[in-house]
Amino acid sequence: MNETSKSFEKLLEIMDTLRENCPWDKKQTLESLRYLTIEEMYELSDAIMENDLDEIKKELGDLMLHIVFYAKIGKEKSAFDMKSILDGICEKLINRHPHIYGDVKVNNAEDVKSNWEKIKLKEGRKSVLEGVPNALPAMVKAYRIQEKVKGVGFDWEEPHQVWDKVLEEINELKDEINNNSPKELIEKEFGDVLFAMINYSRFLDINPEDALERTNKKFIRRFKYLEKKADEKGKSLHDMTLAEMDVYWEEAKSQED
Repeated sequence: MNETSKSFEKLLEIMDTLRENCPWDKKQTLESLRYLTIEEMYELSDAIMENDLDEIKKELGDLMLHIVFYAKIGKEKSAFDMKSILDGICEKLINRHPHIYGDVKVNNAEDVKSNWEKIKLKEGRKSVLEGVPNALPAMVKAYRIQEKVKGVGFDWEEPHQVWDKVLEEINELKDEINNNSPKELIEKEFGDVLFAMINYSRFLDINPEDALERTNKKFIRRFKYLEKKADEKGKSLHDMTLAEMDVYWEEAKSQED
């Protein structure tokens, strides 16, 4: 047994001990762990965005614990265990990589993704979009939907076509606003603009979730700088004019530049 296998076995043994003896671990269920797992995923995402390798390692460990915990509960229910989980993912990876484990030829990563979607339909899925979880945040879901349909050839051919669609949707939104349309119609057109922009991001090879999160972090840095400078001057933001605040905002921007 190699060192990695020994460490994995140790984690499984610790999980058995905790499940049997720890009051908190004993009471956990698949449902109670769900929210904690989602939280761990966001913490991992933050660590990746910050390129904090030590924190990434730590968060991956937390996620591994959750996987082992789910496997333990599944075994108690006689539904699944760690072996069946690992056997299942191994079989799936082999089946979905016929260009590695079979005689299928591919030219690039796009061919691989296209084959992946075709294989999943052969496995029994009725729709390419069945693989998009309903609970995903809306922006991530839109991006995944567009990636999925691209895998079967439903996509724009050139970037300028997508940009034209963005402009078309923006104009439709402006028309609804100028016409004082009901909020529901304006919301619909606003959603279409976002969907089109997310679509365009794919053609720029930009992940929209990452781009927006970096903008969020940039805004937070600049606003905290504004708060810090105001506090140093003994001023409250509530008592400052927008023009006064803008001076510090521009200072924050210039420091980043």
